[in-house]
Amino acid sequence: MAPEYAERTSRLSGAVVWTRQAVGPDTADGPAGLVLPDGCMDLLWTPGRLLVAGPDSHAFRPGPGLAGPWAGIRLPPGAAPALLGVPAHELRDRRVELSDVLDGPRVRRLTGRIDAAPDPAAVLEDLALRLAADAAPVDPLVRAVATALAAGRPVAATAAAVGLGARQLHRRSLTAFGYGPKTLARILRLQRALALARSGAPLADTAARAGYADQAHLARDVRELAGTPLTALLPRREAR
Repeated sequence: MAPEYAERTSRLSGAVVWTRQAVGPDTADGPAGLVLPDGCMDLLWTPGRLLVAGPDSHAFRPGPGLAGPWAGIRLPPGAAPALLGVPAHELRDRRVELSDVLDGPRVRRLTGRIDAAPDPAAVLEDLALRLAADAAPVDPLVRAVATALAAGRPVAATAAAVGLGARQLHRRSLTAFGYGPKTLARILRLQRALALARSGAPLADTAARAGYADQAHLARDVRELAGTPLTALLPRREAR
């Protein structure tokens, strides 16, 4: 039986190809289908549709008609606007039809092709590779900002390192990431905390290593961004 969720490294630098079977009910290991903010944007396929998932500022739960199955390619922070020619902030917290962003007839042909493919994820990956080949490369400054914030570097220090003032960094971040650098830093800190907690680190240690003031700060931030306690996002054997 195929796993409910699987992912692999993409041939497109920095991207991840993933698949998910139909979203079922919530389980003891957490809310089913919940998509946590990560600063990324995705190209998505579900039967009969190709979509773009904009950068989330809070957790997204698929509604009616979005139950799956799914294939997707997760593009690293700052990469999708270069491929699609659309500022990230215009797609923040949205799922839009790819035909609203790219040529409609082309997208409809692609949708039929992916629907008929034995491996929809592979065809979707080919699409992303073609878009990347036709697009300008991602601005190295954008990559530098994302890398610094993902590593936990303060926003002010990041701005200084790339030679931008606070307002300039904010404007560039809205276009590249969909939100300002402080929001992106907060989202990437959440992802660091999840990685640590899922690796088995105690929650107090997770909070300190991820850059929170204390475990209570971590708990508040997870509730605000994910809408659920951190322990609900961890398999039962890891919650502590």
